Amino acid sequence: MNILIYGAAGFIGTNLALTLAQDENNYLTLVVRDKAKLLIPELLNFKNVSIKETAFELDTNFDDLFKKQDVIYHLISTTVPTTSNHHIPKELVANVIVTAKMLDACVRCNVGKVVFISSGGTVYGKEVNCPLKEDYPTNPISSYGIQKISIEKLLYLYKYMYGLDYRVIRLANPYGPYQRPNGILGAVTTFTYKALRNEKIIVYGDGSVIRDFIYIDDAVRAIQTIVDGETKHRTFNLGCGYGTSIKDVLGSISKALDIDLKVQHLPGRKVDVPVNYLDISRYEREYGKLNPISLEEGIKKTAEFMINQQMI
Repeated sequence: MNILIYGAAGFIGTNLALTLAQDENNYLTLVVRDKAKLLIPELLNFKNVSIKETAFELDTNFDDLFKKQDVIYHLISTTVPTTSNHHIPKELVANVIVTAKMLDACVRCNVGKVVFISSGGTVYGKEVNCPLKEDYPTNPISSYGIQKISIEKLLYLYKYMYGLDYRVIRLANPYGPYQRPNGILGAVTTFTYKALRNEKIIVYGDGSVIRDFIYIDDAVRAIQTIVDGETKHRTFNLGCGYGTSIKDVLGSISKALDIDLKVQHLPGRKVDVPVNYLDISRYEREYGKLNPISLEEGIKKTAEFMINQQMI
């Protein structure tokens, strides 16, 4: 199967590429802006992997990239939830308009399926009760969420007009190996990294914010199941299916690593939805129990990876 991953240098793309490359029946094209920024340079050693260096922009030649591709993974986003409200028109062009151009190319090139990693953490907003179901209203409070839900609607439109098959995966908060521990995403990974380094951990608010955290191996396994599966549904929530407060995350890290944490609390942020965790019953009805590992076990695996990679 010919598979293209747009955004292969990121956290999810790296783990997805590493898994898919193990199957010699897959031929992967990894699209990155800069080959030097690949998180796993060893991917270049796989005979069934090729790298394309290009941006995700209005003048990108998507047709040349998409010829003879069976599946395209769309993992690109030029923004993050915490800063997306600062430049709303610019971000809408960079993500939504460029995606529309990308989908035009998918139709012209007869791409078999588009897989879009959306956001279970932002598309629903704050006016609905948890656990969040796929058919709940979507009223994001960040431009990031607006972009994600707009792309979801575009995919529906292209399916309706041209028959372009797709899957939307509303992913919760993944964490684990190859996630940048000093970025602005990934509370579990960042807190674990800082705990191991005996550094101060910054928490916005009192720690009562609740999120759904899923270890990256569980997320990749479920993504593959959704992409390969046959079902009438095209949109799936993907997370652990229960919520954990930031305060409890810190407690789990302290217990898993047997470390006393240094925590500093700062004022809460308006873009942070107070409670967000996903209902994954649609996935489990279609494909069976997800059975994700526990947060404490995931923290231990993440810490072990950091130590083995000499990141500490």
